[in-house]
Order: sequence, then C-alpha cells, then structure tokens
Amino acid sequence: MGRIILAILVAVFAVPIYFLFLRSSPPVPPVDLNEWWSTALSKSKQDDSIKPFKVEFSEVMIKDLKERLRDRHPLAPPLEGVAFEYGFNSKHLEGILKYWAEEYNFSEREKLFNKYPNFKTNIQGLNIHFIRVTPEVPKGVELVPLLMLHGWPGSVREFFEAIPHLTKISKDRNFALELIIPSLPGYGFSSAAVRPGLGADKMAVVFRNLMNRLGFKKYYIQGGDWGGLITSIMAIQFPEEVLGLHTNMPFLMSPALTFFSVLGSIYPPMVVGAETRDRMYPLSKVYGNLLQETGYMHIQSTKPDTVGVALSDSPAGLAAYILEKFSSWTRMEHRSKADGGLNFRFTNEKLIDNLMMYWTSNSATTSMRLYAETFNKRYFGLNYNEIPIKVPTCMIQAKHELAYVPRWLLKTKYVNLINETILDDGGHFLAFELPKIFSEDVLKSIQSFREWHRNNNEKTEL
Repeated sequence: MGRIILAILVAVFAVPIYFLFLRSSPPVPPVDLNEWWSTALSKSKQDDSIKPFKVEFSEVMIKDLKERLRDRHPLAPPLEGVAFEYGFNSKHLEGILKYWAEEYNFSEREKLFNKYPNFKTNIQGLNIHFIRVTPEVPKGVELVPLLMLHGWPGSVREFFEAIPHLTKISKDRNFALELIIPSLPGYGFSSAAVRPGLGADKMAVVFRNLMNRLGFKKYYIQGGDWGGLITSIMAIQFPEEVLGLHTNMPFLMSPALTFFSVLGSIYPPMVVGAETRDRMYPLSKVYGNLLQETGYMHIQSTKPDTVGVALSDSPAGLAAYILEKFSSWTRMEHRSKADGGLNFRFTNEKLIDNLMMYWTSNSATTSMRLYAETFNKRYFGLNYNEIPIKVPTCMIQAKHELAYVPRWLLKTKYVNLINETILDDGGHFLAFELPKIFSEDVLKSIQSFREWHRNNNEKTEL
C-alpha cells in the first residue's frame, strides 16, 4: 500500500515538473507574410496606399435602424423577480432601445468617431481601418509607436477616453506615444476574409505588416481579449520587431495551469497569495461563472453564421447579445441587478457607440468568425500556447477579469515578465472602464521596456 501511495505522489509532482521545466518548447511555426485574404481579382489590383477615412452615419442607415428599433416584435417579459440571471432583462432593454431610437444623437456621435484621424490601407487583400494619433513633441522627446488591439465584443471605441492620457506629454518622460489603433479584420470598418483560415495567428501577421506599412520596423504592442492573444502571437512570431508587450488579459492555456489550479483548491497558499485568492477559489464559483458566461464562445466557435443572421437583422438582438457582456464582464454580481449594472461605469451613449461599430458596418457575423477560425484543430496544432514569449512583458490584471493567473505561473509563458499590476477594481473592458488607470500602467510599462533594453544592451532604434 505504501508503495502505491509513493507512486501516486511521484506521479502527482512529476507531471507538473515535466510540463514546467523539462519539456522542450515546440518550434515557432513558419508564417506566410503575403497570404491573401480577398479575391484573386483584387490581388491583381493591389493598392498599397494609405488613405484618409471618414466614419459616416448615412440618413438611409439611420432611418432603417430607427424603423427596426420601433417596429420590432414585442419582447417576452422577464420572469418575476429575475434581473439578468437568464440573460439580458427585456424590461431594461426596452429603455435602451427607446434611447437608441429617440435620444442617441447620431450627428454628434459621428463627429466623435471622426475626432481622431481615421485611415484605411490594404493589407493582404484586407482593407484595414485604423486610427492614428501622433502628438506634437518638443525637442528631446522621442516619439515611439504603440499598436493597440481590441477584442470581441469591443471595438476601437474602447480606447477613446484613454487616448488623451496615453498621448499626453510629460516632463517626467523622455518619450511620447504615437498610437495605432486598428479595427480587427471583420470588425467595424475593417473588411473580412473571403475564405476560411483567418485566425488569431494570421491576424498577427496582418498587423505586423500594417506596422511595417506605416514605416515602423520596431514598435510596442498592447492588447486585451482577442487583442491580448494576437499581440502575444506577434511577440512569438516577430521578436526582433516587438520591443515590448503590454496586456490586460494574459493568455495561459496549459496542463500545468489546470493541474495547479486543482491542486490549489486543496491548499490555496501553494498556488496563490491571500490577497488574490478569491480570484481563483473556490473553484466551484470560478468554474461556475465560466460555464455560465462562455456559452456564446461555443456558439461562435462552431456556428457563428447562424447567430449572425439574428444579430445582423435585429438591432434589438444585437444590443441584448453584446451589452449583456458589458454587464457581467464588468462585474459578475451585476447579473443580480435589474439594470444589469450597465451604467455603473458606462453611459448608454458610450455603449451604443460600440454597438454602432457593429451595426453600421454589418460586421456582427464576420467578427464572430474569429472564434471558429482560432478555436479549432488547425490553430491548436501549431502549439502557440506552449511557446514561451521572450519579449519583455508587462501586464495588468483587473479585479473582475474573467480569469486570474498568478505571476509565477505566467512566467512559464512570459519569461521576461518585468512588471505586473494587480488591481482591486476594474473588469474586462479595462481601457473603456478605467481609462486613466489603464493609461498610466501602459506608460509605466513602456518606460520599463526602455530601461530593460538599455540594461540588456539591446538596440531599440525605431
């Protein structure tokens, strides 16, 4: 009996040791820098120019939208005593739809979307929309480029309140940020692929090519949600170009994480400190929340075009589907509030701004395809999850993010993790929710990257 117990203990500790320290990393998969995502005809007419772009809410679109909002089928009333536990509360949705149809100022919001310079350029057959903000800098201040990527169901709108903080000139810094903020392919005003395969790894190539098109051979990158995964892959694919990675949603999908998460449920101090223990345990609560909040992921990873029909045809359906995420992903306890806690940090105006990015561009279906193009056999067979990131990395983990990973485990993936900020506030849409705190962390991280390169005698010429 004693030998059996000893064998079990050896196995229990041998498995994580193997995955953490002994297993060799898979090679970085080869990438095709010129893979074409549009029609063959468009390839023969390729245009590399960068053109100004203006967001326009046409009168025809506005009229059609208002009619759909007003002439829709009646919503089923919510169950008695139910807030957002069954999904978006239809009683509260009525008020949001009324606001969208009658109070949302389309002309003023159109001006907001054009507040910062918008552009388009064709990358690998995709017309990529991006915002570029270039502050004027005094002598002695270096202008450095930062690529910022959003996720689903967000958009470039998430970053608008952060832009003034990020581009502010300070006497305490000898650099200033030039921001490149694109819409992901198939999102907002960026065109979608015409054939399957444009997963997160392929988008990483698109954005590397975008930065090169703009003249940046070295640059910093930032991302959350899908943006966090895409920028992580960029750091693997192009380590000689990426000077530093900042993320507000680190990705770690490994057997070691699962093993230690389960082991920590028996004795949490073995895995996580007391100050962040409630973010990982009890597992029943954490896994319960994940099960309740990730049904959309399975749908979008398997049948995005089916649900896309409803969201593309009905603004009411689009609002319920997307804004539900801005409720629970800001704070899980908002599910028990009659209004979903939507105005806890966001105004109706800001929330509808984000909806307009999907509605006016008819990108609900094409945006959701990213799940099907990434969570599949092709992508997982590339083993990006097992390849360490050597680019210097900083991250910020919000209190109410969907998942939390302790630093010592993150360092198995992000081997040059030089700074981690643990917030006692904030949720999934951090730049949108707490723009000042988010921006300060990004700026602090860029400073840390620059110091890291100097200390390691790295060349950082841009």
